[in-house]
Order: sequence, then structure tokens, then C-alpha cells
Amino acid sequence: MSRHCDCCCGGIPPGILLIRGKQWNLQTHRYMVLLTTFVAYACYHASRKPTGIVKSVLCPEHKGTSQGWSPFNGHDGTSKLGEIDVAFLACYSIGMYVAGHLGDTLDLRLFLATGMVGSGIFVSLFGMGYFWNIHSFLFYLSMQMIAGMFQATGWPSVVAVIGNWFGKRKRGLIMGVWNAHTSVGNISGSLLAASVLEYGWGWSFVVPGALIVGGGVVVYLFLAPYPEDVGFSCVHGGGDEEAQVNDEKGGGVPTREGSVNRKSVGLVEACMIPGVIPFALCLFFAKLVAYTFLYWLPFYLTQTDVNCMGHKSLHLNFAEIGGKYISVKSAGNLSTLFDVGGIVGGILAGYVSDKLNARAITAASFMYAAIPSMLLYRHYGSVSMNANIGLMMVTGLFVNGPYALITTAVSADLGTHSSLKGDSRALATVTAIIDGTGSVGAALGPLLTGFISTRGWNEVFMMLVLGAFIAGLLLSRLIIAEIAERSGKPLSSGQQNPEATASQPLLEEDR
Repeated sequence: MSRHCDCCCGGIPPGILLIRGKQWNLQTHRYMVLLTTFVAYACYHASRKPTGIVKSVLCPEHKGTSQGWSPFNGHDGTSKLGEIDVAFLACYSIGMYVAGHLGDTLDLRLFLATGMVGSGIFVSLFGMGYFWNIHSFLFYLSMQMIAGMFQATGWPSVVAVIGNWFGKRKRGLIMGVWNAHTSVGNISGSLLAASVLEYGWGWSFVVPGALIVGGGVVVYLFLAPYPEDVGFSCVHGGGDEEAQVNDEKGGGVPTREGSVNRKSVGLVEACMIPGVIPFALCLFFAKLVAYTFLYWLPFYLTQTDVNCMGHKSLHLNFAEIGGKYISVKSAGNLSTLFDVGGIVGGILAGYVSDKLNARAITAASFMYAAIPSMLLYRHYGSVSMNANIGLMMVTGLFVNGPYALITTAVSADLGTHSSLKGDSRALATVTAIIDGTGSVGAALGPLLTGFISTRGWNEVFMMLVLGAFIAGLLLSRLIIAEIAERSGKPLSSGQQNPEATASQPLLEEDR
């Protein structure tokens, strides 16, 4: 009787019920999960880019009552834009801790879809301030704060879903490729916002807002957060134990065990998992660096050609980029190349960490390498457009590589740690702790930039260099432990013969 009820009211998404064939196997469902969560989080990041694109329109280089948009066109315009950013990211960070626990308790599909629709509504409402001719700072601040709370539903949910469907051995590479959604979303959001900017800056928010609402509908229709929801029996064991699949053809009876009726792990218990706190603190500084570029790079690129009349400006970037002035739209398009480098960085970091079986060593190495890349970009980015593009992409590679690794593979590894004794419901909670702590840094970076940039961009880059150095330093104990483990055990029992793994398809049973 209960099985019949589970089948009728089970967790199979309605879209999959309509399109799937009888022969859909585990690998097919894994591809579907990867695609759906990729689209979902790309939409999240696309909806965060408009504020970075429109900064130079709201707060133009040459202040004046006839330019910009009140209340951002005064002498304190950049500071107010920094406050807008920090309000969004502070609410995002606080909401992350709550969302992580809820994600381990509620139906992930409905939770994620609701968060996406809510995000789209309030991102669009921010842009509606242009059409409604609203000039109240409190209105824009409130819209960003509420949008930040809804945005917090995304990351814990999608990482938990991927952790439920994939084992550990190739997780770094799989999630490194999958994590390209962050950069794809940033690029898409930048291009969308810049393409409609000429029709009014409000459209730069309304279009990405509509995009994420559409993404929420896709999630509701097609995302199966647990293998059990589509008829597979998947049990997460401790360590490197692979999921046990009872029905490879997917013909099993779907149950609600995947989405409900599982014990979740509390925040304190999740913090006690070895490695959670060091990686969370590392991500604090890694995201401080990454999100400063995310929110301020387009604005930074437009602060050019201000010394041509012989006067100095505190907003000076460099006089020119290869003798060419960069418009607001061009800066938005150009800044996407930072995220192109980030895609390569995320994949490379995941691949290297899998090969070395050393997440901490990989993350710290990338953070240290980001330091010279940022200094080179600051000092030589003005030489030519090609130099700017090349250095920007290299900087994006080293900045986003460890950020991507920690928020994906590391979070999923720790969320299924052996200390949990088989309880996989810590995935969203652990992800929320790590990324929530990182998001505090993500809020702090853009806020400090809003104030520090009034003194010159050299000081901003010194802040970023210091943040990258501290991020790497925080992983020192874990690095020592990884080195000791590797020197003491040349080949652990969980490692596979390289020749055997080379021929194995990426998405097949991999623990």
C-alpha cells in the first residue's frame, strides 16, 4: 500500500515523466541532473551581474545633477553603490546558513525553484525603479537585500544535488567542469545587461530577472534531487564507497526517502567535521578577491582617459588601454573574459586536485599564483588591449580556480565525510557553512572597494593581494597533513590504477 502511494505521489519531476523513455539509466539521469543544475546556477549568477554593468551609468565618471541616477550621482555615489553590494551579499551570507539547513530538510526541487522565482522578481523590481522613476536609496537597498535572501537558496541546493548523484573519485573534475556555470552565468548576465543598456538601465535588471524565473520553471519540471526520486537506490557510505544501484535501468519504484524523512545535521555538528572551518575561512578571503572583480571590474575598466586634461582624479585606473578609451558597454563585454579564464581555472583546479588527491595543496597554490597575476594586470594592463585581455584571463584563472574548487568538490567531499556515519544530509548544511562564510568576505570586498577606490586603485589591488595571501596561508595545516599522508602512503587503498581509470567513462560508477 505504501509503495503504491509513493509511486503515485513520488518525487519524479513532471517534465521527466513526460519526456523520459523506459530505458533511461543512471548515467542518463546524471546528465540530466548536471544540465539542469548547470542552467539553474548560471541563471543565479546572470542575475547578479547587472549591478556591476550599470555602475558607470548610475554613478558616472564626471559627477553632475544632469548625469547618472539619483541617489547614486552625488559625490558619495561609489560609496552608496558599495553599500548596495554589501547589503545584497550580507543578506546572501546570512540567508545561506538558513538555506543550507532547510535544503537538508525540505524538497530540494521545490526549494530551489521557489528561490529562483523569488530572486527573479526582486531583481526585476530593482530595475523597475528606472521605469517608475524612483530615486529613494532605501528602495534599491531593500530590493537588493530581499534578492540576496532568495539568492541564498541556490548554492547549497545545487551542490547537495550533485553530491547526491556523484561519487568522490572524479568529483573534482566533474564539478570543475560543471562549475563553469558560474562563469557562463557571469558572461551571459554581462552580455544581456550590456546589450539592453542603451534602452534604459532598468532593462539590464528586468531581462536577467525574467531569465532566472524561467530557470526556476525548468528546475521544477526536470530536476530530480535524489536518485531515489526516479527509482534508483543510492546509499552514500563513508569514505570512498560508491553508491549502490539496485536498478541500473531505472525501473525501480520511486520513493520519497530521497526528498523527505531523512535526519539532517545541525550547524554545530557540521562545523566539527575536519576541514570545514579551515576551508570556510580560506573561502572568506578567496571570495573577497573574486567578488571584488565580479562587482567592480567593469567600473574599473571605464575609469580611463581622465588625466588627458592635466588634472588628477582619485578614480584613476590608467590613462588608456592601448590608446583606446573604453565605453561602458565595451567594459561590460570585456570583463567577461575574466570569467572565461575562470572557467579554465575551475576545470584545471578540479583536475589537478583529483590527480594529486590534494584539495588543500591545489587551492593554496592557485591563491598564491593569483598574487603576481593581479600585480601584473594592474601595472601592465594598460600597455595594449591584447595585454589587458591576456592578463585578465590569467588573473581570472588563478582567482576563480580555488574559489570553484572549494565551493564544489571540497564542499561535497566534506558533506559526505566518514565522520557522518552514512548520513548524507549534511551536504547542503556543510556547503552553506563554507559558502556562507565565504560570502561574508564577498560582501566585505566590494564594500571596502567602494571606499578605498576613492583613494586610488593601487590600494584596492593591495587589499586583493593581501586577501589572496591570507587565503593560502589558512590552509597551511591541511597542506602539511596532505604532504605527510602522501609521503607516508605512496598509494592509498582508495586510489585506482591510472590505466584502469583512463578508459572509464566520466559519469559512470566512480567511487
